[in-house]
Amino acid sequence: MKVVKVLSTILLSSVILVGCSGTSMKTQNLDESEYTVIGPGSATATGIMLFNFIPIQQNDRFVRAQNAAIATQGGDALINVEVQEDWFWAWVLNGYQTTVSGDVVKLK
Repeated sequence: MKVVKVLSTILLSSVILVGCSGTSMKTQNLDESEYTVIGPGSATATGIMLFNFIPIQQNDRFVRAQNAAIATQGGDALINVEVQEDWFWAWVLNGYQTTVSGDVVKLK
């Protein structure tokens, strides 16, 4: 019985900790000779914390916003990046809206 309790505790702890990991937003340091600026790009991604405990599309919202901003101009990367975060609240959830903007570039 003790083994089952220990294994259950380890499993539950692992599941909780896995939910707390996210994807980092990568930016590139490029020399001006390596790219051509296409134009400005901006996009927003939203994540929710249900009951202030359950993350829904929360952990990767920065990366989703960055990829969507790059896709607005059909480029390869984003330079001069600005990140803005807004929060909203409802009865059973907290929402986090991330806006990523910058200059979309095409690599040579």
